[in-house]
Amino acid sequence: MVRLISSAVKALPFFIFWLFCGNLWAQKPVQINDNVKQHIFNFAEVEVLKDEKNSFTFEQIKSEAFSSKFEPSERSTPQTTSLNTSYWAKIKIKHNSKADNRFLLEFFDQTIDHITVYLPQGDGSYIVKELGDKLNFADRTLSHKNFEVYLANDHDQTQVYYFKIRSSQISDVIIVLRSVNWFISYALDEYFYFGIFYGMILVFSFYNLIMFIAMRQKQYLFYVLYNISVGLFEMSNDGIAYQYLWPNAPGWNQIAYAFFLYATSIFALLFTRELLFVKAKAPKLNRLIIGLIAVRSLFFVYCLVFDQNLFNYKFLEFIPLSVAFFTGIYIFRKGYQPARFFVLGYSFLFFGFVLKLLIMLGISWLNFGVISYYSLSFCFVLEMVFLSFAIGDKVSILKRKKEKAQRQIIQQMAVNGKLKDNLNKELERQVNERTKEVFHKSIIIEAKNEELLKVNERLLQQAEEISRMNVLLEQDNHELQINVEKVTRDRVMSADVDFEEFSKIYPDKESCNEFLAELKWKNGYVCKKCKNTHFYPGHVAHSRRCSKCAYEESVTSYTVFHNTRIPINKAFYMIFLIYSTKGKISSHKLSEVLNIRQSTCWTYGSRIKTIMEERKSSLKKANKNGWSLLVLD
Repeated sequence: MVRLISSAVKALPFFIFWLFCGNLWAQKPVQINDNVKQHIFNFAEVEVLKDEKNSFTFEQIKSEAFSSKFEPSERSTPQTTSLNTSYWAKIKIKHNSKADNRFLLEFFDQTIDHITVYLPQGDGSYIVKELGDKLNFADRTLSHKNFEVYLANDHDQTQVYYFKIRSSQISDVIIVLRSVNWFISYALDEYFYFGIFYGMILVFSFYNLIMFIAMRQKQYLFYVLYNISVGLFEMSNDGIAYQYLWPNAPGWNQIAYAFFLYATSIFALLFTRELLFVKAKAPKLNRLIIGLIAVRSLFFVYCLVFDQNLFNYKFLEFIPLSVAFFTGIYIFRKGYQPARFFVLGYSFLFFGFVLKLLIMLGISWLNFGVISYYSLSFCFVLEMVFLSFAIGDKVSILKRKKEKAQRQIIQQMAVNGKLKDNLNKELERQVNERTKEVFHKSIIIEAKNEELLKVNERLLQQAEEISRMNVLLEQDNHELQINVEKVTRDRVMSADVDFEEFSKIYPDKESCNEFLAELKWKNGYVCKKCKNTHFYPGHVAHSRRCSKCAYEESVTSYTVFHNTRIPINKAFYMIFLIYSTKGKISSHKLSEVLNIRQSTCWTYGSRIKTIMEERKSSLKKANKNGWSLLVLD
């Protein structure tokens, strides 16, 4: 008995130490309080159990035997690093029935496929909620890109909440306790900034699409497709796309990001190749880019057909990003100035990608909040801005080169004119000298007849030579005058003719209809219905009525002016402007010149440009009135 008491006394310090350490290692509950707007569960506040075979039931998980198997999170927030493996997580919350605010739990990472939430009740039972992006968006408690469940804070107990998490992507199990008021304020701010971000993408894309339509340069098209791919990839990652674009397609939502990430890489490489003239300035890099596009496409097809889990290796996009970045640096070092903004823009994107890669590899201290979470989005915006500068810089340089070439041509023409004047003066001087010689020799003509005959023969030869040269000069002058008149006429025909001048030719509807009638039936009248060639004047001026079937055809039928609401003389002028500018005039310019709405000018002008494209072969052979070839359908 004494020995037993002695042993108990010796073991008492160890028992006290065990109790003390047990209290230190116990999971700390989070207190609900009106002063707490939000609280992110981290480290020991979240305990995790990995269920590799997906065999544990909830009854086993909440039992005392499994309580010791849960381990505190080693990261600030747990991650589902093993794909398609079940993870159990639990947290403790100390409720406060006196709190005025209502609270909810939010899972911040919207890429988690499936979350089963076990919400404890006051009587010890649990309510089960199913969340995740594999479910239709309409099934969510709140219409928000993240996953939320309300808390029943009507008692003062400390309760344990369990979560079963499974995902085909590496996801962050970020569990946040928020008051409903704070959640509403936060969600409004977040969606506001999303609107700014995606609005900027749309603005950049629309502007460069207009530039592509106007200039037909592929760099603008690739830049538009690149921007749209970036926007859709970010929307897929943020959950915005699932909320607004395909809320009833959870299957597509699982792999949509992979399609847009692939498109981002491909169009980034194509844009780099086009903007920096890689084919001409760096042939080896051009072959590398083409090869990389082919390999990336094959890898995408393989992942799509055989193993879609490979889509999770997003860090592979580091390769095309590095190639584009290195290409920009290389071209810039060779002296191509537009590459400076390209390199600057890709520097920000490279930094954001590296930051995300390091966070993914486990360097948790870099994940310090919203800035790091949305760092790649910020870098995309900066990259878009500087790539736009690069495009503008390229256009500016090309414009300066064109102006320089034009100045050189003008200078050369001036030099040629000066040389011609000098040649004429020299010929005139020689003629004067020869004339003086003839005059002096005529004085001694009587004394030297034989010499005079020789001189006369020589003079005749020289006169013939001079005559021949004069004839050649006259031919050259005549040809030059013809060329000058032709250039002057072409310059006048290519110049802008305002509506007032054009209206002198077609001043009113009557003159326009008269021109149309002559144009339509210049080769004779043929009825569209019965092919009869005889007609009577119709009820409307300039219309024609078939003498056989009585079908009346108006002057505007089967022309581009049929059923148009634009005044016909303005429609004439619009066709003339589009034809004379070869379709390069914008709808805004047409609206300003004709005082017609821009949308109407765009619709009608697009139709005319389409007809020009279809008839470009015949238009090349047309004269200055070739615009009339666009009138008949």
